[in-house]
Amino acid sequence: MIIDSAKLNGPCSCGRSHEMITKEAIIEPGCLKKLDLYTDKYGLTGKRAVIYDENTYHAINIIHPAADQEIILDPSNLHANEIAVGKVMEQLEENIDYLVAIGSGTIHDTTRYCANDRKIPFVSCPTAASVDGFCSTVSAMTWKGYKKTMPGVAPVFVLADIDIIKEAPLYLALSGAGDIFGKYTALADWNAGHAITGEYLCPVIEGMTRDAVDAVRSCCTGLAEGDENAFEQLTYGLILSGLAMQLMGNSRPASGSEHHVSHLIEMQPAAFPFHSDALHGEKVGVGTILISRACHKLAEIEDITPYVHPYSMIPASQLEPFYGPALYPSIVEENKKDCMEGVTPEMLIKAWPEIRRIISTIPAPEELSALYEKIGAKKTLEDIEVPSEYLPQLLKFSPSARNRLTLMRVCWMLDIPELS
Repeated sequence: MIIDSAKLNGPCSCGRSHEMITKEAIIEPGCLKKLDLYTDKYGLTGKRAVIYDENTYHAINIIHPAADQEIILDPSNLHANEIAVGKVMEQLEENIDYLVAIGSGTIHDTTRYCANDRKIPFVSCPTAASVDGFCSTVSAMTWKGYKKTMPGVAPVFVLADIDIIKEAPLYLALSGAGDIFGKYTALADWNAGHAITGEYLCPVIEGMTRDAVDAVRSCCTGLAEGDENAFEQLTYGLILSGLAMQLMGNSRPASGSEHHVSHLIEMQPAAFPFHSDALHGEKVGVGTILISRACHKLAEIEDITPYVHPYSMIPASQLEPFYGPALYPSIVEENKKDCMEGVTPEMLIKAWPEIRRIISTIPAPEELSALYEKIGAKKTLEDIEVPSEYLPQLLKFSPSARNRLTLMRVCWMLDIPELS
């Protein structure tokens, strides 16, 4: 399977002109053997450094392409953060002309950050279908404890070798499925923003993202059986979602309230005396069920007029002790130019019928739970090592983790019972 992403460049029916940096994505068995063919095709010349972690370096069916430098990171406590970046940068030789990331999400985010820092291109070679960020233009990092997007560069092309991907531990693929199912609520948030404020929404990009979800939904039951087609479709969905974000120029089509739940857990605010080692996609998958439940309860309100009030951010008297002194300044900075500024009760009341229709497009929480049960994915807070008693705080404070208009942030304008 080949995605000719270059054809998406240029004028779009939405009225804008999109720019696609990634030229092509190849998703097929054995394609990592063709690395030199594609570097020649796209004019990548000179010295290359290939970046792995130790687990990937010894993975089943792995291929080690010729390299002028190999950087192999210790997988113990390896995260996409300033520590991993530092380890790569201190080893990276000065005369390297391009980078090749061979691994999953952490290796990719670290590599794209370093490529951007050096102002050189990089190539993406996923070894597990675990996240949708392989084609991202930014690096999803936990920088000094705060989950944020950092500068990065999109890959010139992607080689997703199914021979390698299908042999990765199953929980990695289930994490990728969770990341994809998060698009149900992310797209609802995007459409709600469009309904309330007229926020830009491109039907082509939205359609690409829905196609990604449909591709994964149609095949995910085959993952546990090792069905090669299921892994190919999952990888296709993840890469297509990433390309949609690249066209958009940000993560709006693919990241909403469900991702903010994941981000908040990952940041470990002072009010959360627990730690979750769950993968990003596992947390997003659970977050999707939580947000679906909250949204469907919200949609039960036919007339919000008695409940609505002028918008205001959660006061500092609550935010500061919740996040603690280490994280609170970053939260203030993130929300400085509030995305909900200018949203009035009248605007929300007018958009409410459309918002209820949008929420109806989100699968019910029971439907999602049944699907996760069928494929063996994590589906509860306890499954991702989060005590369930913290659910109300997750729903209340997670919108502050990102300055983005979402249905959960809209709830800050409503005096209604808890949605958990």
